[in-house]
Amino acid sequence: MYADVIVDISHESLDRVFLYRIPDEILPDVAIGSPVKFPFGKGNRVTEGYVVDILSTSDYPEDKIKYLIGLRDGAVSIESQLINLAAWMKNTYGSTMIQALKTVIPIKNEVRHKEDKTIILNCDDKKAEEFLKLCISKKYKAKERLLAELIKEKSLPYELVTQKLNISQSTLKSLESDNIIVVRADIKYRNPADEKAVSDTGFGRPYDVKNLTKSQQEVADSIMADYIDGATKPSLIHGVTGSGKTEVYMELVSKMQMLGKQSIVLIPEIALTYQTIIRFYKRFGDRVSIIHSRMSQGEKYDQFERAKKGEIDIMIGPRSALFTPFADIGLIIIDEEHEATYKSETTPKYHAREVAFERARVSDGIVVLGSATPSMESYYNASCGNYNLYSLAERIGTSTLPEVTVVDLREELKVGNRSMFSANLREAIQERLDRKEQTMLFINRRGYAGFVSCRSCGEAIKCPHCDVSLTYHNNKRLICHYCNYNIPMPDKCPKCASKFIGTFGTGTQKLEEATISAFPGARVLRMDMDTTSGKDGHEKILSAFANHEADILIGTQMIVKGHDFSNVTLVGIIAADMSLFENDYRSAERTFQLLTQAAGRAGRGDKPGQVIIQTYKPEHYAIQAASAQDYEEFYETELSYRRLVNYPPYLHMLVIFISSPSIAECGTMAEILAKTVQDYGDYTVIGPAEATIAKKQDRYRKVIWCKHADVNALKELMNALEAVIKNNTELKNCNVQFDLDPMSMY
Repeated sequence: MYADVIVDISHESLDRVFLYRIPDEILPDVAIGSPVKFPFGKGNRVTEGYVVDILSTSDYPEDKIKYLIGLRDGAVSIESQLINLAAWMKNTYGSTMIQALKTVIPIKNEVRHKEDKTIILNCDDKKAEEFLKLCISKKYKAKERLLAELIKEKSLPYELVTQKLNISQSTLKSLESDNIIVVRADIKYRNPADEKAVSDTGFGRPYDVKNLTKSQQEVADSIMADYIDGATKPSLIHGVTGSGKTEVYMELVSKMQMLGKQSIVLIPEIALTYQTIIRFYKRFGDRVSIIHSRMSQGEKYDQFERAKKGEIDIMIGPRSALFTPFADIGLIIIDEEHEATYKSETTPKYHAREVAFERARVSDGIVVLGSATPSMESYYNASCGNYNLYSLAERIGTSTLPEVTVVDLREELKVGNRSMFSANLREAIQERLDRKEQTMLFINRRGYAGFVSCRSCGEAIKCPHCDVSLTYHNNKRLICHYCNYNIPMPDKCPKCASKFIGTFGTGTQKLEEATISAFPGARVLRMDMDTTSGKDGHEKILSAFANHEADILIGTQMIVKGHDFSNVTLVGIIAADMSLFENDYRSAERTFQLLTQAAGRAGRGDKPGQVIIQTYKPEHYAIQAASAQDYEEFYETELSYRRLVNYPPYLHMLVIFISSPSIAECGTMAEILAKTVQDYGDYTVIGPAEATIAKKQDRYRKVIWCKHADVNALKELMNALEAVIKNNTELKNCNVQFDLDPMSMY
């Protein structure tokens, strides 16, 4: 038997593995994740590393393969646990071990550590005073200043010595060589949570622990009682918007902290980090940290190092926070668990929910899911008894659910209103401006217009690298949101040279322009991918809105998820149909979730809230259920449709996604894999077919969908297909990816 071994799992050269033979005497004890010793390099120096795969065959000459020396002593490290998790992800989602490892292990790039330096007196007072007299006699002014202070203080910060006392490097080196001082350097780990809380005025105050309501306390007590009794079944908290799920989370985290356990709190969007970290930091102080993709490599690496050293107990962030190297996890919380962002879009295409279950299983911890609009899969599992189900049916305090009005845009057109605002919404916005209250306007598309086309020949201007139309932005450029290809807005049609070329559709930029025009006195902020591209883009906009520096906040999905602004009394949904008719079996579910979450931003303080939904399809069951804030009604209706067409949660689905720079190779590989599936067993097969975007970044794309009631049967199929792909050397330019229970239809 052989073992693939990596030398340093935290280094950027993680993609290099080395093959070793496993001695018979240690074979029963070697597993994936095992820490081992082995001879390395020409000098055969003894090196330590980890087993990342175990193989029964090798393509290398036997006489060139060295033997492992043995297992390292000591308990299984957190690195071993994470390597095992990577192996589980590889087998579950279909990827290479290296791809899985790079997802799970925090990679250390060449990042310079920040240091806290201290100048320390390295002799007794008598010797120091004698040396001071010598410096005075020889007129060593710099040494005299420093020694006089050190005799009083014993140690001084390096910055104070070099800047305030104006002591040079040569003076310090001279005193070090005389053994009068030592310069101690301590690695300073960045703490973005602390910096964030302190920098925001007023947010550094100590947390005033709120008394939970009876319902909140019952949920927290029940979950903890099950945990203490050894039960590890996941829990789903179905709580209406504003019901205080976060307070329940903090109560659970506090109880875990008392037991010496660590907690991970997952949130779906970077935009939510701002408010969540403030609430947690005010209660738990610097035992909290955060991680997300906008942080620097140094900041991210430091947070994982702090976790390994036990300096923090709580990590907050999007799905990557799931891989925090905590040694003793008691609790993993997934807030807004229905969000599609919990599914990775890159290989391995894992879902944070399932990986959290596996991580908690290994750690004897528990997973708590929370949402006002749970995913169909989670609520189905709760209904079947696979999860514990808890309900928080009312908002806390004096706030109540907002009044919801559905406006039929077809009727607006009949009376000649072609603006972006119905008469109802325009009047409601003006009322809020008059009362000094705030409004949020939601539209699920960024940019200025959906596409640009010629009115003469009908040609839409498309990206040459992707099979999509370019989006018009108000900087007069057309941009592809898939590959970032962009060109200036043409003044005539590139196909027929007609001057009758114009924009169609609408986006956040156009909505912003229309809002400023309709309400010239209003202070307007826009929040989308374009305005939040900077490191602190989300925080700056949300902080300004929270501080009432704007009357109206316009944005895409990121403004409707989990934010809590007490002065927002109106939410306007400009076009509810944008997500309703997407090419995706989840489109109705996502529309219901978006509308319900958007509605939940209104009336969260003492003032009543109002929501206005503008739509061309007011009779659709998703819009009707969202306007009534009735999750159960939507769930039962949607479930009946899913049952009819055998979509999840009734059957599991595996997507086989093929891409290639050659359209012929892409088609050939797709046919080979489709035939393999049909010959392999009793699977429902759809395709191969062109992907929704048939060409992206100069690669042609095909898709095959496979359905089966048993998820393990799909995993077996995935392994069989991987063997076919590996043996097919002719189509080497084809890339094949697997997506188990996908979040979109491709």
